[in-house]
Amino acid sequence: MAAIAAAAAAFSTLHLSRTSVILPRCHLRRAITSSLSSAATEFSSKFAPPKPKSKSHKPSPPEDSGPYIPWIVNDEIGDATVQTTPSERFLRAIANESTQRKKKKEDRGSGGKDKPGVPTAEPKHSKAARRFYNERFREPPQRLAKVLAAAGVASRRSSEELIFQGKVTVNGSVCNTPQTRVDPAKDIIYVNGARLAKKLPPKVYLALNKPKGYICSAGEKETKSALSLCDDFLKTWTKRNPGTPKPRLFTVGRLDVNTTGLIIVTNDGEFANQISHPSSNLSKEYIATISGAVSKRQLIAISEGTVVEGVHCTPDLVELLPRQPDIPRARLRIVVHEGRNHEVRELVKNAGLQMHSLKRVRIGAFRLPTDLGLGKHQELNAANLRALGWKT
Repeated sequence: MAAIAAAAAAFSTLHLSRTSVILPRCHLRRAITSSLSSAATEFSSKFAPPKPKSKSHKPSPPEDSGPYIPWIVNDEIGDATVQTTPSERFLRAIANESTQRKKKKEDRGSGGKDKPGVPTAEPKHSKAARRFYNERFREPPQRLAKVLAAAGVASRRSSEELIFQGKVTVNGSVCNTPQTRVDPAKDIIYVNGARLAKKLPPKVYLALNKPKGYICSAGEKETKSALSLCDDFLKTWTKRNPGTPKPRLFTVGRLDVNTTGLIIVTNDGEFANQISHPSSNLSKEYIATISGAVSKRQLIAISEGTVVEGVHCTPDLVELLPRQPDIPRARLRIVVHEGRNHEVRELVKNAGLQMHSLKRVRIGAFRLPTDLGLGKHQELNAANLRALGWKT
C-alpha cells in the first residue's frame, strides 16, 4: 500500500492527466523513480529478519513502529513458514522459553542428570494388590519337616528326627515341632548350624528305565541304588540352575531288585503321594517272561487272582502274547491297579508258573519310551505328567 501511495503522490506532483499531457514511456519511468526517491523520507518500512538457526538465541520482541511486510523464513526444523505478524514469533519464543524452564526444573529435581545403572525404586503396591498376589500366587507356609525334605536336607522321616533332636532353629529359637508352619523366603532356618537356602529347588520329574540288580532306596549306604543312575543329572544341576540348591530325589513306589522297567523319580512329595495312593486307581502294565509253556488253565488261575498281604488281588487283564522269533520263551501281559508288594509275582506263582523276568512298561497312560535304554532317564513334560494322572 505504501508503494501505491507513493506512485499517486508522484502523479499529483507532475499534474498528469490522460487528456492534457502524454509523455513517452521512458520519460514517465524517470519521473516516477525520481518522485519515489524524494518521497522515501515520508514513511518507513521494515522486512521481517530471518529467524536465527541457533536454538539458544531468544529473539526480542519486534517494534511495532511502521508497517510490517510478511517474509518467508525457515523455522528450527528447516520447513518454510510465513510469519504474518511480529507478535506470533514473539509468542513462540515465550513458549519455547517456558518449555526450557520446565525441563531445567525437572533436571534439578532428579539431581541435574540421569545416573545410568542406578535402578529406580519400585512403586509400592497397595494392601489389596499384595493380598491378591499372596492368595493366588505366593506359596503358603509349609510344615517344617516338609521344607527340610524339599530342600534336600534329609528324607521326611529323618527331618522329623532332626527336629525332635533340637538340631533345627527357626528365627533364632529351637523348634521341636515338625508341624510348625514356616516360609523359607521369610524365616531364618538353621540345620546343624548351616543356614537353609531361602529358595527351594524346583520340582523335578524323571522317567527311569531301571535295570536288574538295583533297588529303589534313598539310603546313602546302598551302593546299587536306582537313584545313583541320576547322578549325572545332579552333577550338572549347578551349571543349569545357578544359585539353586540341588533337589533331593526319591522314587515313586518301588520295583524289587529283579524287576526292570519304568519307575518315576521326583522330589515332589505331593505328586508321589497322589499317583501312588490306591485311590488314584492308576493301572500298571507288566510283561512277564515265563520259563516253560503256559496253558489255558493257568491263564484262568491268574485271572481269578490270589491273596497278597491278606487282601484278595485280581488283575485287570491277563493276555498271552504271540511268540517272537528272537524271544523263545512265552510272555504274559498282566495289568494291575492295586500295586501291592510282589503282586504280579504272586499271581504267576499261584498259577504254578516259573517267572524268568519281569518288566514294567506302563503307569497310567504313560508308557516307557522304546528309545530309553537301561539305566537311562529322561525329564517328563506337562503332557507326560497328565498321562500319569497328575492333577495340578
